[in-house]
This record gives sequence, C-alpha cells and structure tokens, in this order.
Amino acid sequence: MALRINDTAPDFQAQTTQGPIRFHEWIGDGWAILFSHPKDFTPVCTTELGYMARIEPEFTKRNTKLIGLSVDPVDNHSRWVEDIEATQDARVGYPMIADTDLAVAKLYNMLPADEPGGSDGRTAATNQTVRSVFVVGPDKKIKLMMTYPMTTGRNFDEILRALDSMQMTAKHRVATPANWKHGEDVIIAGSVSDEEARKLFPEGWRAPRPYLRIVRQPR
Repeated sequence: MALRINDTAPDFQAQTTQGPIRFHEWIGDGWAILFSHPKDFTPVCTTELGYMARIEPEFTKRNTKLIGLSVDPVDNHSRWVEDIEATQDARVGYPMIADTDLAVAKLYNMLPADEPGGSDGRTAATNQTVRSVFVVGPDKKIKLMMTYPMTTGRNFDEILRALDSMQMTAKHRVATPANWKHGEDVIIAGSVSDEEARKLFPEGWRAPRPYLRIVRQPR
C-alpha cells in the first residue's frame, strides 16, 4: 500500500554510518527527517548532503533529527562523506543508512516491493525514485512527503519552513498561508468556530471573508 500523510512511518532496523538503529527508537520523542538518495557519489545529492550538514543546527534547535539513506554500503557512505566535506565545506554529522538490500526503499514505497536483488550493479538511474523526503512527528506519523527528480536539487530551506509550520500548527489551532514564514500572520483553522476563536484569540482577527480569519502568529 502507498504511504499517506498521517500514516505511521514504517519502523525498521538498519545499519548506518553511526552503527545499527531501530528507526522509531532512534527518533525518540522528537521529530525526524529521513531523506533518501539514489546512489553515493552523485553530484546533486552531494550538494544536498553538504547543505543539510551546514544547516543541521537549525533542525537541532527544533528538536529534529536528520538521517540520510542510500542503497550503497556503509564503507561507500564513509568515503562519500569525505568527498562531501572536501567539495561542500561541511562535515556530515548525521547518520546515513546503508540500504544495501533495498528493504527501506521498498518499505517506504520508493521502489516496487517485488524489485529483485540488492544494491550491487544498480545505477542512479535504476534507483531514481529513491529520492524522497519524509518528515516524521513525535507520534511516529508521517507529516510530510516530497519526491524530486534526480536533476533537481531539493530546497531544504523549504523543509525547514514547513517544519516550523507543522510544529506550530500541532500546538495551536491555526494554519499557515501560502509562502508563510516564521513570525508572519497565520489563519485560524476552519475547525474553530467563531465562539471558540474569541476565547483563543481575545485580541480579535481580520476577516476579509468569514472563512478567512487572520491573526498574529501565536507565541
């Protein structure tokens, strides 16, 4: 079955560059971002891993762990990390999953469940669907999914922006408008009646339409 938003993120055990993990246990009580790559030593993904290494402190501030995935073995990952640091001026500090049997890629519907074999002999082109981002909440539910083509570098500033939105809206009964950034006005959720809204937002709101109620971002 295809994964959907609010499905429980499939749990798994895997070898990583920082030793074996069980995914749900590794997440703990925070958030996690799993982002996958079709092959080690690929150019676009090299820039992505380097950029994520540079901005990892921003995710740490938000109680969010990062973990990468590629179908190649740990030894290859470790050599790739050296290339990433040399070319991107950033040291990868988060773990990278070695999905050599394609188990995690299949579990997350990035490859067909009946795909034969393992990582040996596979190219980036045969793994091109293994290029996704999954944001997982403390409840181990999938909060966001994105899949990109191989030639388009992912915008991880957008992932950070979306994470700010998801973490805030999980605590407050609001939604965020198009292109919202932290600190900007938000929208009272449609599930909140005007009566409830008066209690939640005693300072009031702007409503260009009855269904569009705009308030300051909650603290």
